[in-house]
Amino acid sequence: MISLFGYIEKELLRPGVTLQLLWQELFAAREKSYSYSQFCFHYQQWAKKQKVGMHMEHKAGDKLYVDFTGVKQKIIDAATGEIREAEVFVGVLGSSQKAYIEAVESQKKADWIKVNENALRFFRGVPRCIVPDCLKSAVVKADRYEPQINATYKDFGDYYSTVILPARALHPKDKSLAENFVKTAYTRIFAPLRNVPFFSLEECNHAMWEELDKHNGMPFQGKDYSREYLFDTVEKEELQPLPVSFYDLRAFAIVKVQYNHHVYLREDRHYYSVPFQLTGKKVQLSYNSRVVEVSYNNVRVAIHQRNPHRYGYTTDGEHRPSQHKFVSEWDADRFIRWAAKVSPQTESFIKELIESKAHPEQAFSACMGILSESKKHAPEDFGRACKKALEMKVYTCKFIRNTLKYKTFNLDAEEEIRRIMDDNETRRLDILN
Repeated sequence: MISLFGYIEKELLRPGVTLQLLWQELFAAREKSYSYSQFCFHYQQWAKKQKVGMHMEHKAGDKLYVDFTGVKQKIIDAATGEIREAEVFVGVLGSSQKAYIEAVESQKKADWIKVNENALRFFRGVPRCIVPDCLKSAVVKADRYEPQINATYKDFGDYYSTVILPARALHPKDKSLAENFVKTAYTRIFAPLRNVPFFSLEECNHAMWEELDKHNGMPFQGKDYSREYLFDTVEKEELQPLPVSFYDLRAFAIVKVQYNHHVYLREDRHYYSVPFQLTGKKVQLSYNSRVVEVSYNNVRVAIHQRNPHRYGYTTDGEHRPSQHKFVSEWDADRFIRWAAKVSPQTESFIKELIESKAHPEQAFSACMGILSESKKHAPEDFGRACKKALEMKVYTCKFIRNTLKYKTFNLDAEEEIRRIMDDNETRRLDILN
């Protein structure tokens, strides 16, 4: 019976396989064979002597444990000699313990998603769940019962049809495989490369992957098979298939629907329509490089092709009120076109004024005032006033008016400052007298 225990150990990794099932297949039909209780006793005694690791408790294809190491890799800038530190990501499959490692610029969300995806591509399949530690790129708010997962990371999990299952705080066993590999990586990967200078992330990763292959191909202590062998014979076939294309990084934002039933995507400075009934409501934007989706109470209410045109409007006719044609009386494009008719300097000034505001509509009243003022002056003078404002980086209606009033648009900066100081001193003396 003992000769079968190695086979039983590996079979237990397969989903649904239990000791009782194996006993029925191997011994139940034989006369004068071991009872189920005897079989379990002898196997457990054998397992203790073999010091079977925790991986025996994980079913094949079930979990991937991911984390960053505490030690970073040093990357040297070949041009300046400056040294920067790169984060090192690790991932370990629960059953076979096949591991992945990669150096990356930071622990920020985009880098975190990238290395998680690279790990899945390395394993050529997707486990049923990914178990991260509670770092900010993965978990927004740690909680013993209901941790709040980062929205982008959750979306990544949905795209790969896997569940994000954060390790519980104060439960070290939840992440012991990742932590154990981190310790092993220090010995088997970091130490052999400790004196090797790296001048790029690519160099560093290729060197670490060579050491990683040795680690994955090395037999387990006291076993005649390796992580790579266990992965190829047991775990690989239990992983879910990969999507054809890579994940398109998605971002999320909560915004308020404006009076014109559009929402403003600040990253693009562009407006997208939503059903007019949601005017004044807060909605969730989710967007990637291709589309912008709008949801209200977890229900998608609008989807648009992403448009990079700054200050433009993307409008779905179905979102307008019935028998109402949507007209945006004030928008950035209108003011910029109007300014271009006055002079090139005026056009540049209006663009800078709009850019200087956190939200374009904050500049609309000032744009209206400035462009109305242009009707009262010669285009050449007004253009000079706008050029002066651009040089001094002062984007206010008051500055334009004062420049035109006192004809200071021909003064250089020092003369302008002296005149302002003289005017201030004169006003001070008038007040004192």
